[in-house]
Amino acid sequence: MSTPVEILLVEDDPALRTMLRGLLELNDFKVSEADRRTTAMALLRAHPAIRIVILDFGLPPASHDMSEGIATLKEIQAEIMTAKVIVLTGQDQEAAALAAIREGAFDFLAKPVAYDAILRSITRASLFLQKEQELSLEGITRIAVNAQAGEGLKGIRSDAEERLVRQILKETGFNVFQAAKRLGVKRENVYYFMKKFGIERDD
Repeated sequence: MSTPVEILLVEDDPALRTMLRGLLELNDFKVSEADRRTTAMALLRAHPAIRIVILDFGLPPASHDMSEGIATLKEIQAEIMTAKVIVLTGQDQEAAALAAIREGAFDFLAKPVAYDAILRSITRASLFLQKEQELSLEGITRIAVNAQAGEGLKGIRSDAEERLVRQILKETGFNVFQAAKRLGVKRENVYYFMKKFGIERDD
């Protein structure tokens, strides 16, 4: 029997959250709930098995704009969590879609959203997670790159370097020797990157 995919549902509307949870559980997903950023991040840190986040962009204390939803998405990306984020929003669709893509969301769905559209998005996200896990076993690490267009290749390279170093350090429990081995560099280089990007053990 396969282990059910764990999903975190971040939605501040209790009625919609209850309906979505019911739909997901009927389809054999294991669901956790949050109604704001702090609760969502606490659950993600406590339950690394959560693979997919369904994130409403309109969260308190700013339910009528996208700021808290974007901040949540940024925080998930900054901590290099492996969960795929599917954004739901009733906000300005064009602006929300652009923000979601810019901050590394896996998918964007506008409210009101059909349940089958949510299930299709979850299926795609699960497939990507499975393939990334297979690549990881082959020693290939996924790097999500977020660089401003005006920064050019230099900005992209620096961003990619930082994300890769942070991810490898996280995966090795900040074991510099193991991180250096996986990166194919000397330990001194790992310390250099940590200093360059301001990476500390508590990050």
